[in-house]
Amino acid sequence: MEGGNQSKSSEFLLLGMSESPEQQQILFWMFLSMYLVTVVGNVLIILAISSDSRLHTPMYFFLANLSFTDLFFVTNTIPKMLVNLQSQNKAISYAGCLTQLYFLVSLVALDNLILAVMAYDRYVAICHPLHYVTAMSPGLCILLLSLCWVFSVLYGLIHTLLMTRVTFCGSRKIHYLFCEMYVLLRLACSNIHINHTVLVATGCFIFLIPLGFTITSYARIVTAIFRIPSATGKYKAFSTCASHLAVVSLFYGTLGMVYLQPLQTYSMKDSVATVMYAVVTPMMNPFIYSLRNKDMHGSALKRVLRWRTAPQEA
Repeated sequence: MEGGNQSKSSEFLLLGMSESPEQQQILFWMFLSMYLVTVVGNVLIILAISSDSRLHTPMYFFLANLSFTDLFFVTNTIPKMLVNLQSQNKAISYAGCLTQLYFLVSLVALDNLILAVMAYDRYVAICHPLHYVTAMSPGLCILLLSLCWVFSVLYGLIHTLLMTRVTFCGSRKIHYLFCEMYVLLRLACSNIHINHTVLVATGCFIFLIPLGFTITSYARIVTAIFRIPSATGKYKAFSTCASHLAVVSLFYGTLGMVYLQPLQTYSMKDSVATVMYAVVTPMMNPFIYSLRNKDMHGSALKRVLRWRTAPQEA
């Protein structure tokens, strides 16, 4: 097979982080545990928010959608990863690889945009509390979330379609956990200048602008908090955005470890950093929000206890 047809009729081999059977068993149980914790944690967040009327606010509306995105994100990558760790056949089809890439790129962008919208929500809540109800109306919340979905879907489509133009005529062994953008571009034997240029341009729009918006929001939030005279008032105001700030720091910190480097220097050692943003971050988000939020923690706990006692009462 020659040229572009070769890339489209071939399979990739997802070799993962290690080819040692002993280490693969350890990785299997580790990722399975992390996946189950992530699923349970994010499902509990969604159920707690949907079942408690006290949590029907803009902040929790966006949090529920963030949990749904994280749930979808890990389901796109980890189940296939677990199968590969237990199977001798580690192949993934060309179409399957592009599908995984599309959802990976789209959902990372969606996570990023939702976090930026949540930063705006915290800014309005702390800096303009008297106008919060009218400023963050249900209609505006739905509009903002819809725009997040539209931009993330378009972002994923652009890069996935551009990847179909790339030719892979050399080794198709991916020493990685899933089909990731930089890894595939490193395997290409055709000209990827357009892919790289569009990746940088769209990345600035999708990631750097929301990051700048988030930083600006928190700069104004900090300024507003310092103006509060009492220490109790400062603590109460900061506690309302501490969880979101922790999640933002974790998200951009792990994402930056992977992508804030030239494509030419990207190597397989970055798979550890990829695990951080692709697996650890979605797993930690429910803990960060629930453990630091009394309403969320109490609502989720009461819901679980109610399910446990319902059969006995029946």
